Amino acid sequence: MSVEAIAVSLIGYLLGSIPFGVLVAKRYGIDIYRVGSGNPGATNVLREIGKPAGYVVFFLDFLKGLVATVWFLFPLFSFSGDATLGLWGLPAAVLGHTYPLFAKFKGGKGVATAMGGLLGVMPQCLLIGLVSWVVIFYATRYVAVASIGFGVSLPICALIGTWGGDSEVGVWGKVLLAFVVMGWIVWRHRENLVRLKAGTENRFEKKKKR
Repeated sequence: MSVEAIAVSLIGYLLGSIPFGVLVAKRYGIDIYRVGSGNPGATNVLREIGKPAGYVVFFLDFLKGLVATVWFLFPLFSFSGDATLGLWGLPAAVLGHTYPLFAKFKGGKGVATAMGGLLGVMPQCLLIGLVSWVVIFYATRYVAVASIGFGVSLPICALIGTWGGDSEVGVWGKVLLAFVVMGWIVWRHRENLVRLKAGTENRFEKKKKR
């Protein structure tokens, strides 16, 4: 592991550790850990505070994942310009979001942050994953099921995709990263899977027309 990879991982973790869900909820006078599911992610913020707050948290969590995978490419920083360094920044940012240094290591599930990071390193897979998320969500109305479906789509995309211009390290690095992200998302939703089996998982119901 190079010095640059260590630096990108460290910065990625610190970026991921910024608890936007906690900070936005505080602006509304709410402790997000004490309402709803207790999760500081965008979904719980949206459910308990409202769509504007939820969308803001999603965007900010997405942004920190993206920044973690591309910041070192700018000339301002004396890095080699190797885009594969983003393969270190993405999992570090997701880890930071899940176990944030700045919020007593109590974080979210990392889906929005992973999406942002994927835009930086695997935009094709992000697009396919987002389509999968939308289709599954509107078919089931379960955010957890849609998020797991998003995760499962990533290694499939990475294995069948073509990465023009990538080195062999970059190609297999992306495949490995896709499997890691999928595993992380499934593992972080393990409680949701238990509730789904028990029939107690919350779902987004369609609003009835008046």
